[in-house]
Amino acid sequence: MNYLSKRRVALGAMFFFMGLCFSTWAARIPDIQAKFQLSEGQLGTILLCLPIGSMLGLPIAGWAVHTYGSRAIILIGSFAYACTLPLIGLATTTWMIVPVLVVFGMLGNIMNISLNTQALGLEDQMGKSILASFHGLWSMAGFTGAGLGAGLIFFNFSPAGHFGVVTGISILIVLFSQKYVINDRGDSEDGGGLVLKRPDDLLLRIGMIAFLGMMTEGCMFDWSGVYFKKIVMAKPEFVALGYVCFMGAMASGRFITDKATNRFGRIPVLQASGALIFFGLVLSVLIPNMYTAAFGFLLVGLGVASIVPVSYGIAGRSKLYSPSVALALVSTISFFGFLLGPPLIGFVADLFDLKVSFALIAINGLGIALLSSIRKQVFYSDEKTEEA
Repeated sequence: MNYLSKRRVALGAMFFFMGLCFSTWAARIPDIQAKFQLSEGQLGTILLCLPIGSMLGLPIAGWAVHTYGSRAIILIGSFAYACTLPLIGLATTTWMIVPVLVVFGMLGNIMNISLNTQALGLEDQMGKSILASFHGLWSMAGFTGAGLGAGLIFFNFSPAGHFGVVTGISILIVLFSQKYVINDRGDSEDGGGLVLKRPDDLLLRIGMIAFLGMMTEGCMFDWSGVYFKKIVMAKPEFVALGYVCFMGAMASGRFITDKATNRFGRIPVLQASGALIFFGLVLSVLIPNMYTAAFGFLLVGLGVASIVPVSYGIAGRSKLYSPSVALALVSTISFFGFLLGPPLIGFVADLFDLKVSFALIAINGLGIALLSSIRKQVFYSDEKTEEA
């Protein structure tokens, strides 16, 4: 195995560690709710701490990575992120858990920008698209974290004990990977500064594509089970089928996105992704039985799989901003989609029903395909994606 291949394995392990930590926290949310005797509304308020922390971390991440290099931020941030996890389980009051969750969300997004910046550098060295496979490892870690959580819950591990086990695994992964994280300190005089600036037109367009993709992803995360229960009228044992189809397709789709991108180019992949999202949701709305809805959700998962990694791959080649700053700008725009999507579904469902909500989200797919197809300017890209 050559050095670049070893770096790819090491960076993949870092993405896996990030997904493992996040899914470990998610697996114990019901226990956190029971521990503090929170109502659904109170739990929802607590859960807002993560996105608040994420938003606070975005402008810091672009500046810090650009100024100090992604290696320094990754090595410091990874240990901090892993060690913050058990603090969530050790919190004894809601006033203690709130700041810990804010820090956890902030560190998560700082690590997100850092790792993607490092991965883009490796992608350029290897001369082919590899970013989506890293995101696939993050998704696969979600399944692993859920399975590990179920096992430790079965053996009556407390949340703090469970989080401590995962922290230990995470530190081992970081220690194994750290020597393959290269020093890429940026030039602070070119394209740096805190990310509180307006993106250029192309970066804004890429951000809108990611916004629509993340909005769809957030809706599918939060509402797939409800849709199968109330619209598909699935039996209780099949209520989670739609979510499983979506998540499984999204995770596996990220492992084939790189091959598709290398063969056809980034723009055709985005266009096909938009079409898959549109047709998958339309099928689920027009024929809402268990089989067609499950297949439709599978198509949506395949469509969503490529949006963020391909958008990041384009943004990271900005000619006006450093990769870390460009990624932070696109992440900031797209993150609002992830936050706005689920409440929008609920609001429209209250006025009409869930079928209307999902039909409106289907339009996101058309928007992605359209934004990817307007050929007025040149995307930041390789030779296969020169125009968009």
